[in-house]
Amino acid sequence: MEVVKQTKEFTILKKRNGRFGVKNAKGKWINKEEKVKVLLGEGLIKVAMPKKEEAPVAEETTEAPTEESAE
Repeated sequence: MEVVKQTKEFTILKKRNGRFGVKNAKGKWINKEEKVKVLLGEGLIKVAMPKKEEAPVAEETTEAPTEESAE
């Protein structure tokens, strides 16, 4: 692993597969949202916002004419 950036709070490492790892000052790995915040703050990654699915268009249903029984 290659050290990309080292500060007092954390160390950013780049793995051979191109992904990043982040360790805190105590040497423990940082994961999930904290890791993303650190990598975003350093400009190493970009987060893609999830695509908003278009709301399904309400299809107008036409009711078949009902036959009224004549008595």
